[in-house]
Amino acid sequence: MGDRLLGALARSKHPNPAKPGELRWFATIKGKDVEVAGPEPFYVEGEDHPVQPHSRSFIRAYVTDNPFYVASGYMTVLQGLPEPLRSQMLKGDFGAGHEDHPYQVIPTEWVILAQGRWKPERPGPLDSIGADVARGGKDKTVLTPRAGAWFGEQDTFPGKATPDGWEALQYIIAAVPSGEAPAINIDVIGVGASVYGLAVGAALDAYALDARAASDARDKSGKLGFVNKRAEWWWKLRESLDPLTGDDLAIPPDRELLADLTAPRWSPRIRGIQIEEKDDIIQRIGRSPDKGESLVLAHAIETAPRRTVLI
Repeated sequence: MGDRLLGALARSKHPNPAKPGELRWFATIKGKDVEVAGPEPFYVEGEDHPVQPHSRSFIRAYVTDNPFYVASGYMTVLQGLPEPLRSQMLKGDFGAGHEDHPYQVIPTEWVILAQGRWKPERPGPLDSIGADVARGGKDKTVLTPRAGAWFGEQDTFPGKATPDGWEALQYIIAAVPSGEAPAINIDVIGVGASVYGLAVGAALDAYALDARAASDARDKSGKLGFVNKRAEWWWKLRESLDPLTGDDLAIPPDRELLADLTAPRWSPRIRGIQIEEKDDIIQRIGRSPDKGESLVLAHAIETAPRRTVLI
């Protein structure tokens, strides 16, 4: 699969790509593969014998042209690949993803489509609130409400407004609608640990989300695992945003949120998918993607025991 992908990508970047069935001529000159004008032998300076070109032709084919691939379930494997690899391998669209970074976790178009589906009316009771808590500094505390596939407008507060866990808890309590009990998904790295402890003490349905924790989940294809919980949460959001196989998520049309959700990049590791760390994103884009992180927390579903207070 890798050789086919690299070859097709090379063709897509050729200044004058061949048409299907068109003959092109190539020769090896001093160890390098070079395209030449035609089939006639020619001499190279310093060589005693003529070089004989050989023909090549591009024949477009799709995975559905091969009945053995279809019968073996290979199409299912291709459908499970992350974009842009899926479109490149399944559809032969090697221009896919050319505007986004090739290892961008969530394609920009997917977020734009989700924002286009958004309406301000909440469809039902809240399922969760994602709490990305900041303590002072330039970062923001962001709360994201979720009701099924719908995400509400985010509450954002400057870091100086939440100097400690108690202040942050007051904003969380205020964000919970009367008579409802959504899961409060709190990033417990840093100041979030004290917020979680206070939330449990206040009898909120609080969950401690530690992005560093190990994950035993798999991606939708069942082929790929995750280096940690952070990778699992971001990738599950990506899968839910997939316009072909996702959950028709509806996200508020906020430009900063769009930028945050499309900022992280991923890389393949032996243990599975790894997502760029938040500190690395901050260094690359010059700010913290707090709105995106909060929405990821709201989308995450944690079922582990939640009553152990972190100290």
